Amino acid sequence: MFASLLYIVLLRLLTLVAPSYRSDDAAQIEILVLRHELAVLRRQVKRPVYRSRDRALLAAASRILPRERWGAFLVRPETLLRWHRSLVARKWTRPHHPPGRPAIDPEVRRLILSMARENPRWGYLRIKGELGKLGVRVSATSIAMLLRRSGVGPAPRRGLTWRGFLKAQAGGILACDFFTVETAFLETLYVLFFIEIRTRRVHVTVSTTNPDSSFVTSSRGTS
Repeated sequence: MFASLLYIVLLRLLTLVAPSYRSDDAAQIEILVLRHELAVLRRQVKRPVYRSRDRALLAAASRILPRERWGAFLVRPETLLRWHRSLVARKWTRPHHPPGRPAIDPEVRRLILSMARENPRWGYLRIKGELGKLGVRVSATSIAMLLRRSGVGPAPRRGLTWRGFLKAQAGGILACDFFTVETAFLETLYVLFFIEIRTRRVHVTVSTTNPDSSFVTSSRGTS
């Protein structure tokens, strides 16, 4: 996280020094890069070793300096791009949690199975609601998995099955979701897109840094 913040600060400082891609601005950045790499080499005896702040500065400079001037770097362009991708990946690092859900208490398991067998028309959502009234918190997914493993079939349904409904209505159904794009300043943009279920045609609409409910509601007209 510290490396990402350092990278953003350095990138903005370099942008202030060289706000455009004119030749004189690019020359200033190139001189800065050469001087810093010389300082790096002076700290080393043999092969240069880049510290985290060195990589952050050079990666930030590479986003400002035109690619035709990347010859000023001692590392290859692929290395600079890898450093930038690494900074983006660190932004999304989250604490690791063991996979899987916690086991359901045996008493709660017996209660769920009893409810399902005594009430054939209760599905897992209804059972979840009834458990909530008793102060028992169990996810609907855990209840559905328990019923499936115990051989208790789903509650009776009337009319079309879900598969049949989707097949009949596929021509008029749209699914929507977001995908993310990282900018040079490590700002995350959320892009809203829609996909037609029948044709699989994708419609990309608008993007935002804060995809709240009001943004999604106001974006429906652009699909």
